[in-house]
Amino acid sequence: MIGLTCALELARAGHRVTVVTADPVEATTSAVAAAIWFPYLAAPADAVLRWAAASLRVFTGLADEPGTGVTLRPGTVVHRTPGPDLWWTPAVAGHRPATADELPPGVAAGTRCTLPVVDMARYLPWLRDTARAAGAEFQLQRVDALPEVPGDVVVLAAGLASGPLAGDRSGVPVQGQVVRLADPGLDSWLLDEDNPAGLTYVVPRGHDVVCGGTAVDGATGTEPDPAVERAVLERACALVPALRGAPVLSRAVGLRPGRPTVRLDRSVVQGRPVISCYGHGGAGVTLSWGCAADVVALAG
Repeated sequence: MIGLTCALELARAGHRVTVVTADPVEATTSAVAAAIWFPYLAAPADAVLRWAAASLRVFTGLADEPGTGVTLRPGTVVHRTPGPDLWWTPAVAGHRPATADELPPGVAAGTRCTLPVVDMARYLPWLRDTARAAGAEFQLQRVDALPEVPGDVVVLAAGLASGPLAGDRSGVPVQGQVVRLADPGLDSWLLDEDNPAGLTYVVPRGHDVVCGGTAVDGATGTEPDPAVERAVLERACALVPALRGAPVLSRAVGLRPGRPTVRLDRSVVQGRPVISCYGHGGAGVTLSWGCAADVVALAG
């Protein structure tokens, strides 16, 4: 997600771009994402809000373009404590307190807003193809060290693989598990980050509903756990009873690239500029366009 967006914006800015990737888009962590615009597990707050606001503007425009997989959907962010931290709301126009009929059973408060929902099965191929049409070339190759990569400038945007390539040990995988159900006709999404039973989100995309999730620091497994899936579905169905009985279409596990803060800077490695752009946690989609703009600025 981050790498492709950077590649597209660099190509549009007139740079000759080669994307070196170990995996096709459908095999990446990004392909597992729900994916809804929301700055989750990313810091520092001021930069994240700036990047997120820039991305929100782009996604809002992309929702009008056929084939992108981006739609604007209303939904509710659940509040479990008095005085919730609404630090992300300055980026979102039209947010307001949720009404009683917009809240799930047993929940007293929430914020209602309309946000981009991105169907990654459609969006990632669109992003790849748009980057290619802009002049980017693609090379399927696993990279074990930065000197293997050609070019006058290297943009390091390889998710969890970025830290080892940069000699940075601060990254940590944050495992997330989702299950996709047939959509019974839901018209809004739901985010319940502070659910006492565990992180819960329900994101309808028309053809399916992504239900999650988990956020397990340090876990590296990528096989779905049936017990975790049962717990996720129990939480999701408690909040959205219309999901009960919906058939399971697929399931997946991804490893978010966790880091104390997003790294976005320019350094010199063995005499060559390296622009690092990684550590986006659970907000790769949310920060993608804003971070790509900063990468282009750093590339000069």
